[in-house]
Amino acid sequence: SEGGKLLVVPMMGSHWLSMQEVVEELSRRGHEVVVLVPEVSWQMETTQAYKVVTYPVRQTLDELDNAF
Repeated sequence: SEGGKLLVVPMMGSHWLSMQEVVEELSRRGHEVVVLVPEVSWQMETTQAYKVVTYPVRQTLDELDNAF
């Protein structure tokens, strides 16, 4: 973070819920933040505070729900 650029690769679920506020605050403080998220996910809401890059996954949301 000292360089002002962060790449964030959150895990699904609670990890992101805990990290999202911190990521948004770092962005407000002037850091360039890129969040890498799967195309299909739970609770991976985005804001304009940071850039989001998605990557393809094989699962559908229904398959993800059934797996858990």
